[in-house]
Amino acid sequence: MRTSLLLCISLFFMSFTGWHKTLDEAKTLAQKEHKHILLNFSGSDWCGPCIRLHKEIFDSEQFQQFAETSLVLVNADFPRLKKNQLPANQQKINDAIADQYNSKGSFPFTVLLNENGKVLKQWEGFPKITADQFVEEMRSVIDADK
Repeated sequence: MRTSLLLCISLFFMSFTGWHKTLDEAKTLAQKEHKHILLNFSGSDWCGPCIRLHKEIFDSEQFQQFAETSLVLVNADFPRLKKNQLPANQQKINDAIADQYNSKGSFPFTVLLNENGKVLKQWEGFPKITADQFVEEMRSVIDADK
């Protein structure tokens, strides 16, 4: 029981590694490493489709491998529970990112950007495709952008 609890906790924290919290930081890294940016808007403690997207697609081995070589990841999270509230400065950053890329306030909302922040593709809601298909969609958009 204790081992499985530790494993769950470890997997939870591993799933959020690699996600940046600011778009400026992501753009700088994307330009330096010649990668694209995947920006995800989520409600981590209230949005079922957001949680499912992270679990079924973003946490998948296929996505992780692709992201490692091709993407800089940004998560703009909008939790609702008081215990999960973000620091005021991070909330301000997320609000500004949402104003620019998610003015309708959709959740989940995922945007593929070039290294300069230009929108190449958007997914509103949970994509009704497998992790492999999601990666292939991104790969084809990225290949067309080269």
